[in-house]
This record gives sequence, C-alpha cells and structure tokens, in this order.
Amino acid sequence: GKCICLFTFRVKMTSSESVQPDRPHSLIIRGKMKLRALTSTLFATLVLWTACTNATIDHDKVLPFPQPEPVTISEKAAITFQPQLYIPEGVCVSYPAVNAAGETTGGLKGSNGNDACMYAPLGSQVYGRARWFKDLWANPDLEMPKIVGVSMSESDTKYNKRLKLFASDFAGFQTMGRRRYRTYIYGSNTSLRFQYGTTLGHSYLTFSRWDGDYQGLIMWEQLTDEARAALNDGNNFEKAEVPFSDEHYEDHLDEAWPL
Repeated sequence: GKCICLFTFRVKMTSSESVQPDRPHSLIIRGKMKLRALTSTLFATLVLWTACTNATIDHDKVLPFPQPEPVTISEKAAITFQPQLYIPEGVCVSYPAVNAAGETTGGLKGSNGNDACMYAPLGSQVYGRARWFKDLWANPDLEMPKIVGVSMSESDTKYNKRLKLFASDFAGFQTMGRRRYRTYIYGSNTSLRFQYGTTLGHSYLTFSRWDGDYQGLIMWEQLTDEARAALNDGNNFEKAEVPFSDEHYEDHLDEAWPL
C-alpha cells in the first residue's frame, strides 16, 4: 500500500528581470514592464501515514538538506513565495523524503494514532522544482507582487484551483475583537499558509486559518545527484507518486494549471 503522501501546491509568477531559459518561478506578479515570462513552480512536502514494507532508513533518521542561500532568480523567487504548512492536531508532522546520500524514508509502521510522528527531531523539508510552462504576457512589478492563481492537491491527480485569494489566506493575518469592534492585522502578501487533511484514504491541501511553520526549502537543482536519482526511482515509494520527479512533473504541471 501507499506509504507516503507528497502534497503539492502551486502558484504562478513572472519576473521583471531579463528572461533566461532556466528561470522558472512560482507566481504571476503584476507591474510596470511587459515580459513573456510565465513559469511554474511546484512545492511538495512529505507526510507519512501508513506502513511501508521496504524500509531504507527510519523516517525520523532522514537528515533534511539545509536551506542554501539563494543564488539564481528561480531560487530567490522560491524563497520569496515559500509557503507555510500548518499541522492540525491528531495527524503526523511532515518528514524529509530523502537525504544527501540518496537514502529514502522507510515510512511509518502502524502505531497508536500519531504517537510515533508528532515530532520531526531532525527537522522537515519542502521541495521545489520549477520550469517554463505556457508562456503568457504579464506586467510584473517586484515591489508589489500579486498572486493570481493557486492550485492545491486534492489527490494524486486532482487539484483545487483558486483564482481569487483573500487576506486570510496569507501568513500573519489575524482577526482581533468581535463584530463591529473587529479589527484586522494583515500579514505577508507573498507567503500563503496551508494545512493538510485526510479523508477516505487520501490526503488533500486547503488554506489554513492559522499560521504554520516554514520547512527548509530545497530546489530540485540544489539536491545531490544521489537524492534526485532516489526521488526518480518509483520503487523507493511503492504506490506513492513523487509529483516533481522527471516522470511525473510535466503531468502535474498540466493538471494543476489554474488559469
């Protein structure tokens, strides 16, 4: 059976700097200049939720990659739009999927609820991969970015697509007081906050009403060759599908396209 669940959420962006072929990003930004530079980034995090028989390394022994300093335009954009993940009570926290040596998680064996997965002692990880996808014209403005499309995974193949966002979808938003005395504290305009849930054997993402945590972000090109090879090997995750692997990445971009 499936031993991991990789959640994806995706947004679209353009950049106002000169366009290069290796510049995939994650949101559409409106601004002053016209550019043909729409690209797409997929973020994924791992939640273990059932038994996995072919263990390679214990789930709490997988050392995440440290988040490196961003160098390329793609890496800087990914950091800017890095999302938060809120973990509800009663479910497992997220764990890294692979370490630098290419050793993958062995998943969780049956336990009492989430007793064995309430804490990731070595830290967690969010994975990003970006590429060009469906060129469009846009007016970017890096000083006033605006997200115009978001896709959240409902299952391995279906996505909940949103074109309208609210202030409450973003990290840092708070409501204070009641009724006519209510006031609002506005937070980020680039960092969305998500939570995951499970139902009838599959998991899904939704927007969260509460702030979550940032996991260390590692982009596909920043992984070691061994880690990429492990993520590309479907045998390492049984029936679970790595959405940003070479085999599945293009299909997930197409399915999640929100515009």
